[in-house]
Amino acid sequence: MEKIVVATHNEHKVKELQSIFGHIELISLKTLGYSKEIIEDGNSFFENALIKAKTIYNEYGMAVLSDDSGLCIEALNGEPGIHSARFGGNIPQSEKNELILKMVKDKKNRDASFLCSLVLYMNERRFYIIQEELKGEITKEAKGINGFGYDPIFFLPEYNKTLAELDESEKNLISHRKKASNAILKLLS
Repeated sequence: MEKIVVATHNEHKVKELQSIFGHIELISLKTLGYSKEIIEDGNSFFENALIKAKTIYNEYGMAVLSDDSGLCIEALNGEPGIHSARFGGNIPQSEKNELILKMVKDKKNRDASFLCSLVLYMNERRFYIIQEELKGEITKEAKGINGFGYDPIFFLPEYNKTLAELDESEKNLISHRKKASNAILKLLS
């Protein structure tokens, strides 16, 4: 397999995945000129990833790599979870991060996980699903300028840094998306 469409409008994800998949060319929806919104109305990360994969496969007939990922915070009963991208409504990410910090301010349990459900969809009879996680905790303040999304408020005790304080190569060694991608790459080989 030489080319795979990545079912996302998030160019940060495409870049991160391309650095992991290396020799396999990943084609973004932007490159294909696909600008429609895909309605993710599933009840799990897996269901949403599969919805996106099927939608793009049906449009282009090519292999599709699709993920749904998000931040799950124990003290918030797993929220924002599958609603991570839409959490807080149409506000800048920095405000979403501040909202999370306010919500967990007085919580003793700050444990959290980034989950990634990754689907490689070849056709309706052949697809692979991998779900992985990265465990950490919510910080008391945002730190770091690398990464994207909730990275500045996701603290990794073993590194004594947030994900946003790690450089791209460090993050790509441990991320939930990296773990899931490695499993997909094993299947491909």
